[in-house]
Amino acid sequence: MNVSIREQSPIVHCMTNKVVANFQANGLLAIGASPIMGDEEREVEELVTLSNVLSLNIGTLNDRTYSSMLVAGRVANQIGIPVVLDPVGVGATRYRLQAVDRLLDEVKINLIRCNTGELASLMKKEWASKGVDSGNGQLDRKEEAMALARQKECIVVVTGEEDIVTDGSCLKTVRAGHVRMTTVTGTGCLLSSILGAHLALTSKNHVELLSSALYEYGASGEEAAEKTEFSGAFQQAFLDRLSARGWRYDV
Repeated sequence: MNVSIREQSPIVHCMTNKVVANFQANGLLAIGASPIMGDEEREVEELVTLSNVLSLNIGTLNDRTYSSMLVAGRVANQIGIPVVLDPVGVGATRYRLQAVDRLLDEVKINLIRCNTGELASLMKKEWASKGVDSGNGQLDRKEEAMALARQKECIVVVTGEEDIVTDGSCLKTVRAGHVRMTTVTGTGCLLSSILGAHLALTSKNHVELLSSALYEYGASGEEAAEKTEFSGAFQQAFLDRLSARGWRYDV
C-alpha cells in the first residue's frame, strides 16, 4: 500500500507550548500536513472534530491549557482520531508528572514520544533530570519502552542517538539525525506532531511507518547540518529539507 502525507494532508490539532508553536506549525506545513493551533476550552471540541490527529505537548503547561487538553483528549477518543502525547520535562516537577499521569488515566493515548529522561520518569525510575532536557542516568531504554507501550497499550517512540519505536511486542531502531538538531528549540516537539500526522495515514504497520518517518526526519537534520554553520541558518535549512522530501511510503 502506498501512502502519502502530501496527498492526504492530515489536519493536526496541536495543543503545544508557546516556545515552539510557530516552528511546529511551519514544520507541519513543510511536510504537507495542516496545523490547527487553538487551545481555548470554549472552542476546542469543535477544533478537534475538524482534525485528523490531536497532538498534546506539556512544554509550558498551565491549568488553563491543561483543562483544554483533557476536554480535547476525551473528544478525540469519542470520535476515534489518534492522540499523541509529548510529555516535555515530565520529571522536572510534581505538577507535570501528576498532570501526565492523569492524562494517561483519562485519555486513550495512541503514541507517546519522549526522550530517555522522560521515559524514566513515566516508568518511575531514578533519573537525574535536567530541566526539560533528557538529563543523565542508567536505563534499559528498549526494555522500558516496550514495558510502557504494553502498560498504556500504545506506540512509544524514544528519541536519542538511537531512536526506538515499539508497540510493546515489535521494536525497531533508527539511527539518523545530527547533534545540531538539539541546538534548535522545538525539533522534538515538531517531531511528535509529524509522527502524529503519520498516524492519520491508513497503514497496517504503524511501527514500520513511524520508523520510516523518523529516518526521513533525521536525514533532514543531517542534510541541513551539511549546508549551514550557525543555528539560525540551520533552522531554516531544516525546514527546507523537510519540505524537499516526498513523505510517501510503501507499507
